[in-house]
Amino acid sequence: MYAFNPNAFSYSSLKTYESCPRKFAEVNVYRNFQDVFTSPKGDYGDRMHKAAEAYVKAAGELEAEFKFIKPILDTLRNISGEKRTEHKMGVKHDGTPTRWNDPERWFQGIADLTIVGDSPVARVVDYKFGDAKYADTDQLELMSLLIFAHYPHVKLVKGVLLFVLSEQVRKRTVDITEKDRLWQKYRERHAKVIASHAADNWPMKESGLCKKHCVVTSCVHNGRK
Repeated sequence: MYAFNPNAFSYSSLKTYESCPRKFAEVNVYRNFQDVFTSPKGDYGDRMHKAAEAYVKAAGELEAEFKFIKPILDTLRNISGEKRTEHKMGVKHDGTPTRWNDPERWFQGIADLTIVGDSPVARVVDYKFGDAKYADTDQLELMSLLIFAHYPHVKLVKGVLLFVLSEQVRKRTVDITEKDRLWQKYRERHAKVIASHAADNWPMKESGLCKKHCVVTSCVHNGRK
């Protein structure tokens, strides 16, 4: 278990903070609660993740319940380049690459699938099991920025959120010329986490998730007490 480091962030931690600073603090800073809420859809998604990873990286058969995604996975498997699943990458605050959980890390993330070869064009894919109407391509932007840092020859990253149950995709292509602007955008967003930590100020933010899907049962908006 790593102690909370306000100077480092991930996509999921930033989204949690922006959704509700109070929940973020209770789970990540004070560690009064563990965010372990699960659902049948989540369990199914975990199994599909593992099946997709194994199939894309090596020849083999998909289990019968996952055969419907075979055409999509075949397309990914046929793209030239090194395929890495659960690809862990990080950067320091100056944007230079660093190892996973490095004490000097600033941002780090895990990509479901990256495809990088000799070409200046790379690909990043994230499998989703929710509703495509809630698609957030920020994750693709951040993964693209990590690829630029770890693979200097890459100048363009084609990112895809693959909603496997609805067979929908949401795309975000990031050009190297966007790098500085995008890093600045996330620096400004992350600065709010740093400010909350410095002031120990974590306001509650009520949403439709409070009643049934939040683990912070001490909150007045929680319905799972």
